[in-house]
Amino acid sequence: MVGSWVSLLPFLIVIPVSIITKQVQPGLFVALILGCYLKTPDLLGGIKTMLHYLEANIVKSSNIRIIFFLYTFAGIISMIKLAGGIKGFVHLVSKKVKTKRSAMILTWVSTMVTFSDPDFRIVTIAPIMKALRERLKMSSQKVGFVIEVTSNPVVGLVPLATAFVGYMVSVIDMSLKQNGIHERAYNVYIKSIPFNFFSFVIIILGLFYTFFKRDDKETAADQDQAAAPSKAVPKKRALAPNLQPASADVEFSTVEALNAYNAQKTKSTTQNVDEPSPNAKQGEEGLASCYRAYEEDAPIRPWNLIIPLGVMLVLTLFLSWWDGHFKATSFFDAFLRSDALGVMLEALFITFILSMVLFLFQRIPIDKLVTHFIKGGNELMSVIVLLALIWAVSAVADDLGFSNYVTAHVKGWIPHFFIAPVLFLLGALISYFIGSSWGTWGLLMPLGISLAHQTGANIFLIIGAVFASGTFGAFASPLSDNTVTLCTILDLPVISYARTKLVPALTAAGISTVLFAMASFFIK
Repeated sequence: MVGSWVSLLPFLIVIPVSIITKQVQPGLFVALILGCYLKTPDLLGGIKTMLHYLEANIVKSSNIRIIFFLYTFAGIISMIKLAGGIKGFVHLVSKKVKTKRSAMILTWVSTMVTFSDPDFRIVTIAPIMKALRERLKMSSQKVGFVIEVTSNPVVGLVPLATAFVGYMVSVIDMSLKQNGIHERAYNVYIKSIPFNFFSFVIIILGLFYTFFKRDDKETAADQDQAAAPSKAVPKKRALAPNLQPASADVEFSTVEALNAYNAQKTKSTTQNVDEPSPNAKQGEEGLASCYRAYEEDAPIRPWNLIIPLGVMLVLTLFLSWWDGHFKATSFFDAFLRSDALGVMLEALFITFILSMVLFLFQRIPIDKLVTHFIKGGNELMSVIVLLALIWAVSAVADDLGFSNYVTAHVKGWIPHFFIAPVLFLLGALISYFIGSSWGTWGLLMPLGISLAHQTGANIFLIIGAVFASGTFGAFASPLSDNTVTLCTILDLPVISYARTKLVPALTAAGISTVLFAMASFFIK
């Protein structure tokens, strides 16, 4: 179809609606309806067209594999919780830490075990640090900052065995096909990793803040706060810091996080003043009260976490080499020539079968395993809906002539060295207001690759800028589900905590913008 300005409307409307609603799905849904009615402008025809785009894109082989991967991955994590893997890991490492420095080292080193998903990492490591916080007199804000620095920014850089890889490859593949670029999406993703400047810069700043920046003021404030419960108001228990009445000003990006917040608030406000404060608990008692970390009555079996994740990682590496070595010229070339998503899905299903056998051997009832698998998978249904909408909106926009319009009107008048820094700043702004890295990537990747393709800008640099922009919002935004989850576990006020990490986040964003501008001049 010949492109016109009308083809821009779905993308133009999705951003303001997403910012207003603070959810990406409503913006995408409105954009999809608009695009379908532009294509088929009659009452029933628009609805039929919308259903056609949803059905046609969901059942595509590459897309349905993404859905299988995400659902199965989340289901396995839920089974690990039931089997006591996370609880065992929490108890195992919390007893080994004796100093602040060793606690911070643990936070960084634990990334090697919990890198598969930011939310999984947070609900695993945050309870440990919560138990150690009071005993070692550490700053709550610093603990939260270090956990988040080693979550989204790190996971986005790991090219295998994570919940992010499948999605990132999917949005790249979709955008490449829209522009007629015949490249393997996974190879393109690998080559874009060095250009995710924000992740690298914030990790370096995180190391500086962790081991070199003094935080005496914050530590003193935490110590004063720890002593405060002894001066409780008569006949009423003081609310935890993150449950103050100012919560009316706090927005939540997921229903799950909001429900958890309200449940904790209700529980806290109904306790009597004579009861010990949950925030003052330490050791195993403190761990047992942590939100979403593990089942309260789960056994303590750390190997139920270590074995499944180890098997999945080893299988992914081996199967990646095996799948690609027949057509590769070297050992490392085999990994680039493999079907990355297919290999990870195979490794995941083998891990699922072996984990099920392992847990059944431990006499865990199969009905509980199945229930928790489905429960875990359902936690990612909002992400699956997001994906389905992104695929459909991108398809209808392409059929309206989006790529052709960009080709005709953008090429020649936008200097290629402006695209990466501007796209990063735009994406950072969007991701901050919607609190979603995945949503930002889905919104901007088609536009970014179209601009790169038509202006001659380096496509790997542009993809890196898009991924970096989404990572900024996931890290810095108070609406991020990772931030809300972390604050719920550590008893931190969401808005106040988000302000403390905004300075390093903006510093990293400023440095990243300069790097994108410099790279645009020298790399084409």
